[in-house]
Amino acid sequence: MLKIKDKDVILFQGDSITDGNRGRSSDPNHIHGHGYQYILASEMYADNLCVDFDVVNKGISGNRISDLYGRWKEDCLNIKPTVLSVIIGINDIYGNFNCGCGSDTERFKKIYRLMLDEALEINPDLFIVIMEPFFGTAKDDTEWDKYAKENIGKFALAVKEIAEEYNAVFVPLQDIFNEYSEKTDIFKLLWDGVHPTTGGHQLIVRRWKECVEPRLNAR
Repeated sequence: MLKIKDKDVILFQGDSITDGNRGRSSDPNHIHGHGYQYILASEMYADNLCVDFDVVNKGISGNRISDLYGRWKEDCLNIKPTVLSVIIGINDIYGNFNCGCGSDTERFKKIYRLMLDEALEINPDLFIVIMEPFFGTAKDDTEWDKYAKENIGKFALAVKEIAEEYNAVFVPLQDIFNEYSEKTDIFKLLWDGVHPTTGGHQLIVRRWKECVEPRLNAR
């Protein structure tokens, strides 16, 4: 059970994996989208019904780290989160592959640190969760498949390094999909090699809770 504090603001940030076709209005039926963040939000709300808090989803499909930083003031700092969970990186890899418009790992880390530094200036007690970007297998593009597999590990190491620097909770995810790909068709979990299915999102939820719950509940 995830124990949430009174006045907590839990912010999920990232790309399409977090976006989940979320509504862009205040309609509470659609505001969290679908996916891991929706499942986590539903558990938080149901298990903490007498607590006054908010769960906010501001993921946007297609975002690279530079896109996320471009909206950081509006979609993070102004929200003043007490808990911040981020997954970003796969679109930087694809941008580098497709048009040379992603960030390499050094620039990626520089921007990531800048975002976290600014968030910590607003709230020095910010509880940070950094999720590992992951990749399965491309269905029809062998060049993209090869490029992504050659580079995903570099970005995974980058976010793990940042998590250690900032004493953040690191949520490894690549190993989950590697493990299950040996047991079943990977496309049952990542329908296009990147975006999770319902089952894939549930695996993310389990790992997120496994990593985050002990430290979150001990605050």
